[in-house]
Amino acid sequence: MKDISNRAVETKSHIKAVLGPTNTGKTHLAVERMMGHASGMIGLPLRLLAREIYDRIVDRQGPSHVALITGEEKIIPKNARYFVCTVESMPVERTVDFLAIDEVQLAADFERGHVFTDRLLRSRGRQETMLLGSETIRPLIQKLIPDVEFITRDRFSELIYVEPKKLSRLPRRSALITFSTSNVYAYAEMLRRAKGGVAVVMGALSPRTRNAQVALYQNGDVDYVVATDAIGMGLNLDIDHVSFAETAKFDGRTMRDLTPPELGQIAGRAGRYMNNGTFGCLTEGADYQKGLSMEMVYAVENHEFAPLTVLQWRNAFIDYGRADTVIRSLGSVPDTFGLTRTMDKLDLETFTRLSQNADIKPMLGGPAAVKMLWEVCQIPDFRQISDDEHAKLCSAIYRQISADNGLIGEDWLANMV
Repeated sequence: MKDISNRAVETKSHIKAVLGPTNTGKTHLAVERMMGHASGMIGLPLRLLAREIYDRIVDRQGPSHVALITGEEKIIPKNARYFVCTVESMPVERTVDFLAIDEVQLAADFERGHVFTDRLLRSRGRQETMLLGSETIRPLIQKLIPDVEFITRDRFSELIYVEPKKLSRLPRRSALITFSTSNVYAYAEMLRRAKGGVAVVMGALSPRTRNAQVALYQNGDVDYVVATDAIGMGLNLDIDHVSFAETAKFDGRTMRDLTPPELGQIAGRAGRYMNNGTFGCLTEGADYQKGLSMEMVYAVENHEFAPLTVLQWRNAFIDYGRADTVIRSLGSVPDTFGLTRTMDKLDLETFTRLSQNADIKPMLGGPAAVKMLWEVCQIPDFRQISDDEHAKLCSAIYRQISADNGLIGEDWLANMV
């Protein structure tokens, strides 16, 4: 099968790259542009942000015209004109007049980057396409996508570093950032004792709980929020100060310090519209002794970060003839400057394991069956017990949907829930 997924698609769409730091109104601009078209789709980096944008458009267009598609929620009215999605959940086969991708610099991310790269190169609106993100990705967009119009957006307000503060001295409308579920709850409890009410925001919460926690803070019922770095991906909260309890995190492979762009993305949530924001560290946190270096502070305050040099890529043109051709397709290496083949993911490891399983192998009788197994193996490992347990779950699902009725048993599903 011919591989063309490492090249930008040829299109008549007017492509705009709207680049700049946080609090520049990029997402707001894209939403307004989308509603100026008869149909549109926007891909966002967070489920919570997708829900926020969905609610905003529903208020103006009505629920019958707006769809929401994420890994957790799917609301698709029959006459939907506007689709609000997480980037991974975008129905890219659907044709729309306007299409936008938010936080496109995530194409460099080791875990999710290949999906953003695919959308960057191949997803287009009929009339207009808008790529939103950081200035760090400008050189690669210039090289990878011809005929792009660049629009630079400046931050509406200043971002100012302040000296570390004690937990008890955090100002009202503060966000405290930490990087594990246990730390989120521990710091939330400490803040409750010192200050009163606290909201908690992190990706592991259910949609209903996350939405309720955000509303609690936004409505002023509480003045403090404890969150993970997910808060940095465009979530619109009225935050005056961002305090880091730590500046290192486990990225799925190793424990490492945040890069300046990552820290700047999170710190930039401070200051909404014309109000200046501040950022700093917590004196009780793990990073108080070293604090933030002068170089880091300068980079964040002035939004000056090193440009990205490579984006993660995975072949999107898969040969489903046999299991081994799927594996070979996904092992393809790009020959385009600025792209690198992404590391093997759990979905490919699970597919490789199950396709060699003595019970599953006889069921792979043709391309449709092979494709279905690959789609099952792409189910995210929500439970995160072990790779073996995830493979067993995928195996059980595949067996059921490969049976005569093609459905997952209600009793089995209820038992799993």
